[in-house]
Amino acid sequence: MNTFRKADEKMTNFRWVICGMLFFATTVNYLDRQVLSLTWKDFIAPEFHWTDSNYGDITAIFSIVYAIANLFAGRFIDWMGTKKGYLWSIFIWSAGACLHALCGWATEVTLGIHNATEMLSATGAVASTIAITSVYYFIAARIVLGAGEAGNFPAAIKVTAEYFPKKDRAFSTSIFNAGSTIGALIAPVSIPPLARYFQSIGVGNGWEMAFVVIGALGFVWMGLWMFLYKKPNANPHVNAAELAYIEQDNNEQEAKSSDSQTTNSDFDNQKISFLQCFKFPQTWAVFFGKFMTDGVWWFYLFWTPAYISDVYGFSSDTATAQMLIFVLYAITMLSIYGGKLPTIIINKTGKNPYVARMQAMFIFALFPLLALFAQPLGNYSYWYPIIIIGIAGAAHQSWSANIYSVVGDMFPKSTIATIIGIGGMAGGIGSFFINMGSGRLFDYAAETNMVFMGFEGKAAGYFIIFSICAVAYLIGWIIMKILVPKYKLVKV
Repeated sequence: MNTFRKADEKMTNFRWVICGMLFFATTVNYLDRQVLSLTWKDFIAPEFHWTDSNYGDITAIFSIVYAIANLFAGRFIDWMGTKKGYLWSIFIWSAGACLHALCGWATEVTLGIHNATEMLSATGAVASTIAITSVYYFIAARIVLGAGEAGNFPAAIKVTAEYFPKKDRAFSTSIFNAGSTIGALIAPVSIPPLARYFQSIGVGNGWEMAFVVIGALGFVWMGLWMFLYKKPNANPHVNAAELAYIEQDNNEQEAKSSDSQTTNSDFDNQKISFLQCFKFPQTWAVFFGKFMTDGVWWFYLFWTPAYISDVYGFSSDTATAQMLIFVLYAITMLSIYGGKLPTIIINKTGKNPYVARMQAMFIFALFPLLALFAQPLGNYSYWYPIIIIGIAGAAHQSWSANIYSVVGDMFPKSTIATIIGIGGMAGGIGSFFINMGSGRLFDYAAETNMVFMGFEGKAAGYFIIFSICAVAYLIGWIIMKILVPKYKLVKV
């Protein structure tokens, strides 16, 4: 405890510096995740003879590893603590990001191939062997990346619960969660040009250095985190006024519970075993809310560059493709206001945070329905599906910020990271199915020239996936509402 605080000091705002660090970490997280999706179609696939199914399998395996790792990452963060747990997490995923750069070299060594030119010119059985071998190496790198990235959101949500009162958590979460959008926003205008630049100066085939440069950002973040983070009551940058603001929920609850044996502090410190977590409907509400919706976001993240290339013919390093993806994620930035909506509802109606969040989430669940019109309107201009996907992405990020905050509303702080990990696992499973299914569907649609609702080939495949994405949020909301119809704290 910092004993040098003065009660009459003007309130500091160091909690927003911490929120900025969470934003930076999440931005790096999504940049690392995006390097493959922005380089595979135009840089990596020709070299290794990949099909859509190959790429779909890699993203699907990443998703399932991320899902499994989330199950343990949350518990690891709760056990290790936010400072050390976050450091380990970002170290592992940054190392995993850099490992991708070695996949080409490892494939050459394994198969006795001398250089990339020899791989590019391969045909028949040799080309198939190159594809399979390289996929295995990329999967290995993705496993390390996924294992590390699984710790980001459990750690960030736990830090948010430490540094913000309940009424501000959705907004602060929406701010750091916007890092995923900023990462996706920066990616198309930085990663393909990086790859093309290093290719032009003869450093490998370019894509390798894109992984290394972006992966190195995580190590920069680690240095800052080591010096800036301490818990609020031990942080010299947090004065008495700010600490009182941060701990207002504890103070209010203790005042209300002065005649009771149980205080808010007792609630936050209660221990819930990992298996006990699955006995509560609140856990399953978070599970299904994430399972139904995270895969949608990951589909947009992993497949939009390929969609622009497959349907409209713009490779990822063209100015048009970069502008399209930039505008898409610029629209997604509207999600910052989504975190404000529950606070507005609370202030105007006096409803409890859970009711306000569920009302806001219902509104956010309606916007993805626009995805039903993305492909039809794409016949008139490629801008229409991009704008619609951007709106759906903003709705997802707003939804995501609030579902994370629901955990902080109902679970003790000692268990928050564990529940976020369980939710992340569910989201990873959903992403596994949609990514693997998409890769196979797109290959099948192209091979058979599949026709669906007036669309042919891959365009028909994309229309099917867009339709699934459109209704996923409403289904998720209904399941959550059935499982937890009203606000209820989790107590053992």
